[in-house]
Amino acid sequence: MNRPNLFRIATSELSQDAFFAWLMQWADPSNMQENPDLCSAGQNFLRFLIGKQYNAIPEEIKKVESGRQWNNIDVYANVNDEFLVVIEDKTGTSRHSNQLERYRKLAEKYGGSKNFSNVFVYLKSENESRTSLHKVEMNGYAVVTREDLLSFFNSHPVDNDIYNDYVAHLRDLHSSINSFRNLPANKWNWYSWQGFYAFLDKELNVENWCYVANPSGGFLGLWWHYTKWKDHNVYLQIEQQIEHGRLGACRLCFKINKVTENHIKVRNDCAKMILAHAAEAGHTEIRPARSRKGNNMTVAVIDRADWLAPDDSIVDLEQTVTRLRQYEKFLDECI
Repeated sequence: MNRPNLFRIATSELSQDAFFAWLMQWADPSNMQENPDLCSAGQNFLRFLIGKQYNAIPEEIKKVESGRQWNNIDVYANVNDEFLVVIEDKTGTSRHSNQLERYRKLAEKYGGSKNFSNVFVYLKSENESRTSLHKVEMNGYAVVTREDLLSFFNSHPVDNDIYNDYVAHLRDLHSSINSFRNLPANKWNWYSWQGFYAFLDKELNVENWCYVANPSGGFLGLWWHYTKWKDHNVYLQIEQQIEHGRLGACRLCFKINKVTENHIKVRNDCAKMILAHAAEAGHTEIRPARSRKGNNMTVAVIDRADWLAPDDSIVDLEQTVTRLRQYEKFLDECI
């Protein structure tokens, strides 16, 4: 039986907020006699965060005040009345509206009045597209990834159950996200697909990937290789469907967007072009798609077994990338 772990039960983003506020509260030197290792780990964690944006980090930490939900900011810390650390903490979600800019302006106004150096951190324990993280950095935030956190925690062991529960939880999460490398394709879970998309994000010229909501349950999608056709974009998209909260069918789709009129004719003309070229090239795996008319439509699809791997097979990642690049070339030839 696995050892009970607090963070397998308390799975929300708020639990992670609480852990980091708790760890940084331990960094105050008044806690050194209570648990020297935990106090030192908290102080080094603050130095780690400050070092993401400043070369000069405090050698001596004399005072730390930390907490949650200050003006909706997830986690904050005042270090030595010198640094104001602002953490936007994310697990599976990503930034929304203009929250990063709003928090940054709020902290700059507050910190400026006290002559603080502001440290803005976007802490992400799951995965997010490079496109999305680049926008985070453009807002003045340093990105701290799961790999960054694991590197820190692995080099700062502490004898404390809460601390070690979080580290174990993070290691389990990391293993689950990387399970796309060793699980058969039909055994992949939500985290496996996250890991796979993050892998493709480094191998292909990916436009973006994220969860896309729709009335039928939504899908985890990745889209790339936009090609101009008439007045529209034709491109490739992977869709891992979500049905009743569970993973459903997964398809590689040939998509068209920027369709504002004559939707059915445009879709049918594009599908005819792609399917005719597929027949000539011997791509029998490319088949017609059912699609509702709209600005964005699917014109042809390939089932998962034909582009990724049969159900009971471990995915050959190198072959998969090669295959996807071949479909890029195929789409270019169609146009």
